[in-house]
Amino acid sequence: MDVSTSPAMDRSLLALAQGYSWLPGLLRERPDGVARTRVMGKPALVVRGPEAVRFFYDEGNVRRGGALPGPVLSTLFGHDAVHTLDGGAHRARKEFFLPLLHADRIAGLVEHVTDAWDDAVREWSSAEQVVLFDAASVVLTRGACRWAGVPLDENAGGTEDLARDLVAMVDGFATAGPRHWRARRARNRQEARFTRLVEDVRSGRVDAPEESVLAAVCRHREADGELLHPHTAAVELLNVIRPTVAVCWFIAYTAHALHLQPSQRERLRGGDTAYTAAFVHEVRRFYPFAPFLGGVAVRDLTWQGVSVPAGGMVLLDVFGQNHDEKVWGDPYVFRPQRFLEHPVERDELIPQGGGEPRTGHRCPGEGLTIGLLEALSLRLAALDCTVPDQDLRISLRRIPARVRSGLAVRDVRVPSERTLTTA
Repeated sequence: MDVSTSPAMDRSLLALAQGYSWLPGLLRERPDGVARTRVMGKPALVVRGPEAVRFFYDEGNVRRGGALPGPVLSTLFGHDAVHTLDGGAHRARKEFFLPLLHADRIAGLVEHVTDAWDDAVREWSSAEQVVLFDAASVVLTRGACRWAGVPLDENAGGTEDLARDLVAMVDGFATAGPRHWRARRARNRQEARFTRLVEDVRSGRVDAPEESVLAAVCRHREADGELLHPHTAAVELLNVIRPTVAVCWFIAYTAHALHLQPSQRERLRGGDTAYTAAFVHEVRRFYPFAPFLGGVAVRDLTWQGVSVPAGGMVLLDVFGQNHDEKVWGDPYVFRPQRFLEHPVERDELIPQGGGEPRTGHRCPGEGLTIGLLEALSLRLAALDCTVPDQDLRISLRRIPARVRSGLAVRDVRVPSERTLTTA
């Protein structure tokens, strides 16, 4: 047997070295989309495919509690976050997030962010060069905080500092070294700040708009009827704003796609809402975001004839499924048209996880991401600028992957109101 694929060999370090290609490599010669390996000292079952998604998100098979490594909690999600809960505790905590799925709440966020974007474009027009990844993170932070009712100190650079920390939390969750420690410091800094904010709102020292996300998290109660601990409330407030700001990854990817395929820009400018939705789905499918998701087997499990004992790991190959030839036909071709030919199936397209968002672990912010990308893709298509020579490579060894240059633009010209209206 090849020791590189032996289920007795712990492959945790190999995951860090190979990045997004790790699990697809394990499953390459396995037509059933299942394999065994070993990670973090535990046996692991690796699965892929729509049926496997349903298997993975069945709480009778897999639980998320205890599955997330401490370094991921200390950077990306925060300790005691909803991602660590299961069963009734998970459903009670998720009641805080569910109102964010409503169309009016998504529309409100989109309006705040697009207003911030339009203001920023006017500033970009006088700048020598703008890196879209960085600039978009500031726009998203400003819009998300205004929408959530989180106060910002604009005069003291507070928006830029918060954006930098929120990006760092995402950028350093799956690595060792400087990026990881930068992420830990960023999370500690912002958790402390947001904890003070929750305490100030509850004490009456700071007003929170009645229908805001800030007010909602401050009054949310757990399954036992108790208010969230201030620190836990801060963690969950960050778990609304942080993934919203992480859309800057997709903004840079969108600009990347528009630059490499100028015909996509023209299609978006045509104002076809169905094509805009298809384009956004294809950006989320084609470009690398979440590599995989993990859970713990709650009992002895068998999938497609391959077993893992209770307490072992179950890994869902997210990137591999979004690039599975059996599902997509031509997975490494950027082709939005595929989503006009075939409706989006819940457990086929899983860039932010699968399952049911209202009761399961699928990201409740997925609708927010889609709404933001639809609006900002149109604005990017309408943006009149020059893309200078730069390094546009995207390394699949880096988690999370990103456009290496951040996608710099120059000579930004403010679009007319008519252009924005028709785009």
